[in-house]
Amino acid sequence: MTTLPLIIRHEHAGDAEAIERLHARAFGPGRFARTAYRLREGTAPVAELCFTALVATYLVGSVRVGPAEAGDPLLVLGPLTVDPSFEGRGIGAALMTACLDAATAAGHGLVLLIGDAPYYRRFGFAPIPPGRLVPPSPVDPARFLWRELRPGAAATISGNVTALRWR
Repeated sequence: MTTLPLIIRHEHAGDAEAIERLHARAFGPGRFARTAYRLREGTAPVAELCFTALVATYLVGSVRVGPAEAGDPLLVLGPLTVDPSFEGRGIGAALMTACLDAATAAGHGLVLLIGDAPYYRRFGFAPIPPGRLVPPSPVDPARFLWRELRPGAAATISGNVTALRWR
C-alpha cells in the first residue's frame, strides 16, 4: 500500500469552496441549525489560526477558529472537519495541534468549542462550569468545552458568548 504524505498548512483563500464541500460531506445540510454554527454566525475565521490538511493535492481536513467574547475576548474553535473516508488516521489531531499551538503562540487566552468531550479531553479541553457561559442557543453542558491557553485566562470570562468581527 502506498502512503501519501499529509501536509498541514494555513488555510488559503482559494480553499473556501473545497472546505465548504468538506463540511457538507461531513456534517450534512442540518449543520447550520446547530449551536456550534450559531457561535460563529456573523464572523470570519481568524486566518492565522485556521489550517487545512491535504493528502497530495486533495483537501481532507480543516479547522477554523473565530473570535468571540464573554466579558473578555476568547476564541471559538470549529468546525474541525476530516473527510469521512480519511477518519481515524490522526488528521484531526494534527489540525488541532497546529491550531492550538498557533493560538498559544499568538498570545490568545481561552478557546471554547462544542464537541465530544472524550475526544477533545486529550487536547486539554474540559466542560465549562455550569452557569459560567451562556451560548446563543441551548447546548448539552457536557459538550460545551473550554481550554485555557494562558493560565488564569478563564477568570475574566463569563456571561453571554457572542461572535465578534475580527479587527
